[in-house]
Amino acid sequence: MVNIKRAIFITVRSDSSRLPNKAYKEILGTPVIEMIIKRAKLSKSANIVIVCTTERQIDDKIQEIAKKCGVQCFRGSLNDKLERWNGAVNAFGVDIIATFDGDDLLCSPELIDLAFEQINRENLDFIKSPDGLACGAFTYCIRAKALEKVCQIKNTQDTEMMWTYFEDTGLFKVGELQVDDKIYYNNNVRLTLDYQEDFDFFNNIFYHFNNIQNDIPLKTVLKYLNEHPEIIAINSAKQQEWKQNQIKKTKLVLREELKS
Repeated sequence: MVNIKRAIFITVRSDSSRLPNKAYKEILGTPVIEMIIKRAKLSKSANIVIVCTTERQIDDKIQEIAKKCGVQCFRGSLNDKLERWNGAVNAFGVDIIATFDGDDLLCSPELIDLAFEQINRENLDFIKSPDGLACGAFTYCIRAKALEKVCQIKNTQDTEMMWTYFEDTGLFKVGELQVDDKIYYNNNVRLTLDYQEDFDFFNNIFYHFNNIQNDIPLKTVLKYLNEHPEIIAINSAKQQEWKQNQIKKTKLVLREELKS
């Protein structure tokens, strides 16, 4: 049997414009990036967790925290997230990655494990979230060979909105994560950290559960939120602004010979 190496890539850097130093903001006395690393390590299917940050001196602290938490760290391009990931793939011999953004404190290890199983079962190159899944519950699962191909066809270093290279080129087999449990679907819930309102939202959740290990099942959190719409309302108004920013930054820039 072929051994397939599955990795979770935590993409993070120190600076952030909308919420300065958000990776180091503390919840219950613990920095956000430590909370995220703890959660990623809960995956039952991943063989390795790798923090993917930049080569800048400002991100030395990210590497120090990764070492403290017992996970690997790869340092690469500042703006080219795809090249950073590809470098980590090659450095650690990874076959499949699940991305875990450094601002998604409650991304679900259970959903990541579902994605690892589905990408092999259906022989997919790329898995995305289904419509309606709570924002921040899951990001992407990517086959390393597809990532390598994307790095060959792109013609820009600005790849923050990387999904378009997998979904819109027609070169890859793309699927949606199969999640049957309806508890995970809620367009009003925003589980990502970009604004002060998001930080206030997460603070409310973690103080309620009094949990610094970040091992609360997402289903438990979502059940609590469904029962407390006033908590959802803390940051739900920011979701549309965030979506518009995502749309503005999304662009597909291919090498000339690939343009139709």
